[in-house]
Parts: sequence; structure tokens; C-alpha cells
Amino acid sequence: MARVGIEAINLYAGPAYIDVRELFAQRGLDAERLDNLMMEKKSVALPCEDAVSYAVNAAKPIVDRLTQSERRSIELLITCTESPVDFGKSLSTYVHDLLGLDRHCRVLEMKQACYSATAAIQLAAGMAASEFSPGAKALVIATDVARATARNTYAEPTQAAGAVAMLVGNEPRLLELDPGASGCCSYEIMDVCRPRAELETGDPDLSLLSYLDCMEHCVRAYMDRVEGVDLQNTFDLFAFHTPFAGMVKGAHRRLMRRLLGAGSDRIEADFLRRVAPSIHFCVQVGNIYAGTLFMALCGSIARGGIEQPSRIGLFSYGSGCSSEFFSGVIPTDAPILLAEMKLQDQIARRERLTPDEYDRILGLNGQCALGIKDCNVDVGPFGDVVERFFRGRGLLTLNRIENYHRKYVWN
Repeated sequence: MARVGIEAINLYAGPAYIDVRELFAQRGLDAERLDNLMMEKKSVALPCEDAVSYAVNAAKPIVDRLTQSERRSIELLITCTESPVDFGKSLSTYVHDLLGLDRHCRVLEMKQACYSATAAIQLAAGMAASEFSPGAKALVIATDVARATARNTYAEPTQAAGAVAMLVGNEPRLLELDPGASGCCSYEIMDVCRPRAELETGDPDLSLLSYLDCMEHCVRAYMDRVEGVDLQNTFDLFAFHTPFAGMVKGAHRRLMRRLLGAGSDRIEADFLRRVAPSIHFCVQVGNIYAGTLFMALCGSIARGGIEQPSRIGLFSYGSGCSSEFFSGVIPTDAPILLAEMKLQDQIARRERLTPDEYDRILGLNGQCALGIKDCNVDVGPFGDVVERFFRGRGLLTLNRIENYHRKYVWN
């Protein structure tokens, strides 16, 4: 079977953030629960941004590095989002046009909460491995902008904006997928939902329990399917979907206790060695939905001390719910290749918002939401932030909407 996996990956975390501790204070939340979240900052989108601009800004550095021949080899573009700009037209059509991809390319959008990007990766890997079209590649982009934040709840500090773009093909320089090695668990549950474009709601306690239940079932299904798996020794690293880092720590603890009978000291040491690298970017950005698992993968590659090919176990969970545990091997030179994207530098460039500024942005964000027919984007008092962050960097922003058609500009 052909080698297949992720050839390139990039994270776009936007232009601004709010300090989670300051948001806790502004909302009057119990500061003692902050330690359970294990979050530091969350990225915030400006009014001139949407899921399309985030997707393009994540993918463009990857596409720009390709030769013309390699660009033409992208035969599949999948966008994964809970932040659509149209109920029928996929935002991948905008992305396809703005990235200048070849017209002989399938474009589509996938949705299953935070699981959709994993489903897209598996679909893309299947296409590349089939060799029906030798050398064909796929571009998978998970992109979300948390407009529908659950204000004044403990979920709000975690809900962020960001996008992860991944090139999938038969030169897996960042992650070579283990073919057929996965375990899935899915069932209907109403833990988190978006019944309206501007509303995200649900039962966070039920979601936590479902996440933990699915993780255990997925890992057990993986072990039933893949011969000779030893949870302690098969995997050098783990990366889990990270709604907040504290949830990942709790999930890892449950897994170690139930499957290995491990005690507290062993669990803590194992977490620091195999899991903690994955949360490096997550605690600085927040939950970016379908892209979060792959942001965690970036953390594992960047901070996991990769000195030889290293097998990583990945857990993906999407509310509603679908979940999967799968695996792959990170090549030795993956950290060097990922470093070219300068992810930490990108994150460090963000502007810090005060809680009052954050609230004003939330008020402005509705002007160009899903369903708006006509709009000229008004960035309000944040023109200086837009100027400092975007000017001269070749990044995309939303300019206006004309008869429901979105218009973008390169800065």
C-alpha cells in the first residue's frame, strides 16, 4: 500500500486574543475553576474576518510553497467548519478561487462538529492511497470563528477562532498515517449544538461524559482491530481533541487508570512526557473546533522531542457525536519542516484585547454574519489593530457583502 499522510500543515490563529484570566474576572466567573481549564489565552476574530478568510490565511503559505505542477496535483479541497457563510454554497468555493487552485478539482464542505477534519483527512488519505489518480493531493482546511460564544458561561473562555490547513498526499513529511489503524465510536446525543447561526448551546457536563466514554470505546476498538497494541509502549506521543487542556488531562488520567491500572505518580509522569507537548499551542489559542486536534498535533511535533520516527495516537471527538482514535508516525525531520511555518511567531504577533474591547468586537461581529444580504464591513474602533496586523503581510480580509456574495481583499 502507498505511503500516505500529511505533507504540510499550517495554523492561522488570527490577529487578536484575550487573556482568559481577565475574561474570568470580567464575567464574574469562579477563578478557582481556571486551574481546571488550564487555558491562558483565546484567539478572537475581528469584524473583517470570517471562516473563509481564516481558511485562506492558513492555507496560502502551504500553497505558495508549491510548484505549478504540485498545485495542479491538488484534486480535492475539503473545508470543515461549524461557521458556514451559506446554507447551500460551500465556503470551499471561495477558498478554491482565492487560492487560485486548478478548476479540475473537487470542492466540498464537511460538518460533524469537531470531528469533521478527521473525517476529511481519512477521506483524503483514501483518495491518495488508492492511486486512481497517481500523485493526486488533497487540501483539507478546518476553519472556525466563534461568533456564537456562550457568553457568561465557563465555555466562553475556551471558544476561539482559528484555522488549520493540511496538504495530504503520498509524501507524508509531517505525519505518515498507519493504514487501517483506527477505532470509532458514534451515537446520537444532544451535548453541544448550534440551532441558530448566532447561538451555541448544550450541556457541557454531558459533553464531557460523552468525550470520556467515546475515548475509551475508540481506544478499545483500535486495540481490537490492530494486533499487538500496548497502550504504554506502542505510542511515543498522544494528541487529543482539546476543548480545554484540563479536559485532556482528565481524559488521559481515565485512560491510564482504566486500561493500565496506573497510579497517580505514573499518570502524571506519562502526561508530561507523552501528552503535555500537544497542548502547547492549544492553551495559547483556545478551542478552534475541528482544527483543534491538528493544532495539538503541531504541538506534539514542535515540542515532543522527536529524535527518531515516533508513533502518535490521536483522538478526535465531535459533539453529537462522532469520534475516532487513529495513529501515525512522525518522521524525524518533521519538527524542522514545521518550524518553517513559524507558528509561535505567528501566535506572538496577536494584539492583546481588554475585556471591554472584546465585548465591543462581539457586538460588531454580527454585521456580516450568515444570512446578511448587503454589508460594508465596519471595523469600528479597531482600525489601528487591522492596520498593524494585516498591512503588507499578504493576508486576506472580508471587505463587503453584495447580494449575499462575499467580497474579499488582500492586504
